[in-house]
Amino acid sequence: MILLLSSNSRRAALLAGSFAVVFILVYFSIRNALAVHYADLQTATSLERAVHLEPADSRNWYLLGRYWQYNLEDPDQQRAIRSYHSALSLNPASWETWLDLAAAYESESNPAEARDAFLHAKKVYPLSAEVSWRYGNFLLRQGDLDPAFTEMRLAVQGDPKRAAEAFSRSLRAGSSIETTLDRVLPPISEAYLDVIRDQASDGYTGNALKVWDRLVTLHPRFSLYDSFPLVGALMNERRIAEAGRVWNQAVVFAGLADLQGPPHSVLWDGGFESSVRGGGFSWLISEGLRAVQVSVDSMEKHSGNASLRLTFDGKSNVNFIGVCHYVPVLPSTAYHFSAWVRTNGLTTDQGIRFHLHSLGTLDTSTVVTPEVHGTLPWTPIELPWSSGKDVQELQVCVVRFPSDEANGKIQGTAWVDDVALVPEPAEHSKP
Repeated sequence: MILLLSSNSRRAALLAGSFAVVFILVYFSIRNALAVHYADLQTATSLERAVHLEPADSRNWYLLGRYWQYNLEDPDQQRAIRSYHSALSLNPASWETWLDLAAAYESESNPAEARDAFLHAKKVYPLSAEVSWRYGNFLLRQGDLDPAFTEMRLAVQGDPKRAAEAFSRSLRAGSSIETTLDRVLPPISEAYLDVIRDQASDGYTGNALKVWDRLVTLHPRFSLYDSFPLVGALMNERRIAEAGRVWNQAVVFAGLADLQGPPHSVLWDGGFESSVRGGGFSWLISEGLRAVQVSVDSMEKHSGNASLRLTFDGKSNVNFIGVCHYVPVLPSTAYHFSAWVRTNGLTTDQGIRFHLHSLGTLDTSTVVTPEVHGTLPWTPIELPWSSGKDVQELQVCVVRFPSDEANGKIQGTAWVDDVALVPEPAEHSKP
């Protein structure tokens, strides 16, 4: 009987202990869940409650510090600093907390403590692009340019997408372009291209060109599309010779210098061998064209691997100017224009032809080739053309003029290939 009581007592004690453990676990789970809930509300009251419920959780102190630091209505940097120190006492390895503490000290005009906090962040996470970026910007604001450039370079090396902002901020801090290129930009093509895009889009084409010239020395590899912003900016400013130079260099870097096509032609990709479209000195093909479908045909071609196919649906007497190409040319120079065209059942008296438009400041003359319609095998189209003394650019378009016939709706297919503009020998050039 005594043994039975003893056994029952033990069982009761064990059961009571189990209930106590479960209660404690449930209590702390609820307490933690409430703390998380209050922290997520992101108000002063809720964050204070989270800290009260879970004072040993560094995240709660960190979030409370951020609230007081970045609250637009009632910021309190001193409260933020105290909260960050509490968070760091629990988790000194939090580089995010060190960075925000540094920012709070800087806003309180305490650069010495800010620098110390940044250095702690660097010690905790020396390879972080974010740490280098924020520390570098702090040093720029302090006028400490040499270490600032070192940190900015590390930031860009870790995250090349920061290159454009690093470049512009360094210039605003008083650095020259040459110094910024030497000290801030690491030899990474992506970083240089980011700067070039940014400077060209903001209208600083000269800066973008200097960055490009430095990039050239790296012998990079990239997509030809990456050259579009700078080439486009130079074209818009009528700096055609420089645009042509950049384009030719970009073609090499993109691995497209050996496209099959007419030799010595200054019109790039006249054989439609590449898939590059829509910018620079490439083919420009309008989207959503009415009454005509434009595509590249790999089955029918005069030479190489492809041609351009135009399919007219017969529903419209269309005025078509949907395929064009800008070409850099030399002033007062004779050229020979040529192309090959094939047609199949192309109706009306107005088939397709080529339209050459001079883009000079004074000379805006145009010439057109004879039209081609009906059903013809591959047929050469040729035309002599000479640039005026102020002409550095030519627009070549595949066009179809409206017909004067009663039923001028055009139907059928045309193919275009091997479009070329070749300089004539020197004796044919204009004086």
